[in-house]
Amino acid sequence: MTDSDPDDSIPRSLRVPETLAGRRFDAALAELFPEFSRSRLSGWIKAGDALLDGRQVRPRDPVAGGETVTLDVVLEEQTHDAPEDIPLTVLHEDAEVLVIDKPAGMVVHPGAGNRSGTLVNALLHRDPALSALPRAGIVHRLDKDTSGVMVVARTVQAHAALVAQLSARKVHRQYLAIVVGALVSGGTADAPIDRHPRDRLRMAVRDGGRDAVTHFRVRERFRAHTALECRLETGRTHQIRVHMQHLRHPIVGDPMYGGALKLPKAATAELAAALRGFRRQALHAETLEFVHPRSGEPLRVGAPVPEDMQTLMRQLREDTKAHAGTGTGR
Repeated sequence: MTDSDPDDSIPRSLRVPETLAGRRFDAALAELFPEFSRSRLSGWIKAGDALLDGRQVRPRDPVAGGETVTLDVVLEEQTHDAPEDIPLTVLHEDAEVLVIDKPAGMVVHPGAGNRSGTLVNALLHRDPALSALPRAGIVHRLDKDTSGVMVVARTVQAHAALVAQLSARKVHRQYLAIVVGALVSGGTADAPIDRHPRDRLRMAVRDGGRDAVTHFRVRERFRAHTALECRLETGRTHQIRVHMQHLRHPIVGDPMYGGALKLPKAATAELAAALRGFRRQALHAETLEFVHPRSGEPLRVGAPVPEDMQTLMRQLREDTKAHAGTGTGR
């Protein structure tokens, strides 16, 4: 799609979810269309290109929830990064969406110091038409060292539909996390997240932050660690990592939130080596489920647990068996 294509001017209509009731129109629009900057959205509102139930309103006017937002704007080329021939593991592909298994170590978006070798570069090589979409069609992200399933929109309509589902919390995202400590049961972390007050590269649980909810349940309990299934209700930056640290059960190997390495008492040599050698957060996006933008049917896609996490769990399991009945705890 180029600047001269007739399809560049595409009306976008989305329903304002009830969760945004009371928010300013420009703030609600930013939630519904996060691919655009707030200044651009505000300009469209003032120009009459962004309407609420067919009428022009001010950026500061509140929404009630349930209204229809309509954007009728001209879309120019959004992504200017260079395509690169980087292999991708594709889990599902059709004309509307591409679902991939992102490996640990791959940066999602190009940035300072990471202009190449990213998922965006790989996507632009696989499908050059993605350059017409914001962020090459990427609607959510994974941290560099988090592996697993991601969905990429391939059309403007699919992009808008997926962003709306994410905003309305209708996308099911399940992660596997290996954390420090033997949890007795699952639970819910409901704690707001914002930038760390001193370290701007980190996030932290803070009063007045954005609401963040993570549900978790025990998949497998080891002697001094636990494998958890984590389900995101919200999608804040570093959410699972921050919540697990807040609960004092940080993710194994997390360089930012994990703290110093703690070996279980009398750990087997194999487990000690596995823990010392695990240099990324043991976090994997295992399952993603959403409503397909065109068919309207649920689409559930899973990514297999990567070998490094399988090996770590195997060593944790063997260590637990080796100490069964010995009374040796943490």
